Amino acid sequence: MKNKFNRLSLAVAIAAAALASQAHAGGYQINEQSVSGQGYGHAGRSSNVNDATIVFGNPAGMSFLDRAQVTAGGTYLNVNSDINNASATRNGQPIEGSSEGDMVPGTLIPFAFYAQPVNERLAFGFGVYAPFGSKTDYEDGFIGRNLGNYTELTVISAQPTVSYRFNDQWSVGAGVTYNRVDGELRRQVPTPVFGARPDLPGGVGPVGTQELDARIEGDDDGWGYNLGVIFQPTPETTLGLTYRSKVSYTLTGDYRSRDASGEIYVNPLTGEAQDKAAKLDLDTPETVNFSITQQMTDRLKLMAGASWTRWDRFDEILVTGPEGETITFEQQDYSNAWAYALGGEYQLNPQLALRAGITLDFTPTSDEFRSARIPSDDRRVFSIGAGWTPVDNLTVDFAYSYLTERRTQVDQIRTDASDTITSTYTADYKNEAHGFGAQLTYRF
Repeated sequence: MKNKFNRLSLAVAIAAAALASQAHAGGYQINEQSVSGQGYGHAGRSSNVNDATIVFGNPAGMSFLDRAQVTAGGTYLNVNSDINNASATRNGQPIEGSSEGDMVPGTLIPFAFYAQPVNERLAFGFGVYAPFGSKTDYEDGFIGRNLGNYTELTVISAQPTVSYRFNDQWSVGAGVTYNRVDGELRRQVPTPVFGARPDLPGGVGPVGTQELDARIEGDDDGWGYNLGVIFQPTPETTLGLTYRSKVSYTLTGDYRSRDASGEIYVNPLTGEAQDKAAKLDLDTPETVNFSITQQMTDRLKLMAGASWTRWDRFDEILVTGPEGETITFEQQDYSNAWAYALGGEYQLNPQLALRAGITLDFTPTSDEFRSARIPSDDRRVFSIGAGWTPVDNLTVDFAYSYLTERRTQVDQIRTDASDTITSTYTADYKNEAHGFGAQLTYRF
């Protein structure tokens, strides 16, 4: 329950690829499920069968593995954000605050996969990984705090998978995913302070403004699936196609606002305590990935891939209370987005493989609705990596990625029920990220 509303917050907040968990994917999608794939920019995600991470990349690929293997590892993301020209208003008046940037803490994204060929045609596998997630944590006194100062989302998926190879050319695979979500959203909500006002009827009215610490927390789970196919027209050419379904959640969480003393705030006009249940319906989007792997020589292979994500499902964030009343509403207006990647791998010697890749990832966010929670734009990712196999049954992979985003502007407003502007926030953002990955594969 705690995370449910948080997921909502996350959805708003992470749409920016600049957030910690988004170093390689648009919106709040995470691509860090393979360090061997990270080395070539995930260009061959659906077609290059390297290790057990193919359970995620394309379940059809498991039947191309020659023996059982387990792969585990993670990528540490270090995100840096430079904020300039920041300003904010509340009820038409400028407010004070800081804009230090670097609001994304360093984050480790782990994963683990197991693949087990049963015979030459059939294989089973299992994976645990994070498909979506993000965290932003602005400093105390952040100038845009009235529009959002903390967002955290964690989605963990468990995926049993099966693959069947019909012949030397065709293989198919399918997996079911169980997905668990946890999250939290915070915002400093400006609220009138009421006191004696002899000039008003009743002698009571607003005499100032206070900021309430408003938080929504929740959790939920949901089921999804993925499908994959691999086609090898020749031994040197492999084509792969993977589809990952949407996952539907009904986030039922808690909303609480506290005053400066830490007590639950009670509206002096209605007597309503700001401590109640909250609900949000949310679909994480489906994705399609296509890639091709071409063995150019005995040592060199090249890869190219394209991914499409149906982000237009994320049009708005509407959180309602127990009686169906609106607690918060934020327009998102996401658009479907594409990402493209090129990469290569060179087998320097039997023990060492060298990799490199480049990815172009286009943001689903719109200029009109970009916010402090989603300060992101189109990005480029440059990757290098290596795989070291000191003995036949063990491989250690390393990768480094540098992500740079186009400089972008946030020009955000918030209105009340009567469409009167209550808060604004404007700033220029420049985001970059460094990803350091390591994984180990052991073959049985």
